[in-house]
Amino acid sequence: MLALLAVSPLSAGEAQRCVTDGTGDELCLHAPAKRIATLSPGATELMFAAGAGDKVVAVVNHSDYPPEALELPLVGNHTRIDLEALLALKPDLVITWVTGNPPAQIEMLQELGLPTFAIEPRTFEGVSRTIELLSRLAGTENQGYAEAERFRKGMAKVSKQYQHAEPIPVFYQVWETPLMTINNEHLIGKVLQLCGGVNVFGDMPRLVPRISAEVVLEADPHAILTGSVEGTADDELDHWKKYPELSAVARNNLFFIPASPISRPTPRLLEASKSICQKLDTARAR
Repeated sequence: MLALLAVSPLSAGEAQRCVTDGTGDELCLHAPAKRIATLSPGATELMFAAGAGDKVVAVVNHSDYPPEALELPLVGNHTRIDLEALLALKPDLVITWVTGNPPAQIEMLQELGLPTFAIEPRTFEGVSRTIELLSRLAGTENQGYAEAERFRKGMAKVSKQYQHAEPIPVFYQVWETPLMTINNEHLIGKVLQLCGGVNVFGDMPRLVPRISAEVVLEADPHAILTGSVEGTADDELDHWKKYPELSAVARNNLFFIPASPISRPTPRLLEASKSICQKLDTARAR
């Protein structure tokens, strides 16, 4: 029995820190990673959340949270990685974005022997689980598991608070030109549902579909939301004001929320969810 345990997959996995990434591939490290590159702003946030921020040696543009991330070396942006700059920093683990990073460059990194771990959580539980997996790869389980549980409990509390909220039709504007929104499979869509919002384009097949102003007018949402810097009002929703018959306009329910927290699958999604829920409460009252 002892001989069998010595070579069992479980035993080997524990010794090697084996985890499965967002594409279903398994990655095994013989020791915790010490020099980590994160190839999306969300991955950077998640690595800090996992308690391994001091091990991050390379990031991409717009990795602006936490503030310490702004001091880290840049290796391009998520759609075009400066491979030479990345390799010069000698990472022993690269955290990639499933649908955001260029496949050809990721394949090249893998061919060069660099361990890669792809992430793209699509659920609230997926955010917590990703933090736990990253902390396992970095050897920071105590911090990572604690943060994952904090987020898990926080989202559960918001869910309970709004489980009987009055449904309200909502449109979330991702981009003005071209006009884009999200469906219910997107994390933002899940936040809207969490708060009692009925996403008027929730059933569309694409995660981030392009739409027309005409279909928004036809759907007649009672609230329109979009992201902006720090959640301050700008002109991104002004074009709807020329439609005074639109319920969201007539009721003055054009809302702005901080863009980064709501658009990244990180623990800051908790605060973004609370903000959206409060906006929808305001819309209900009107």
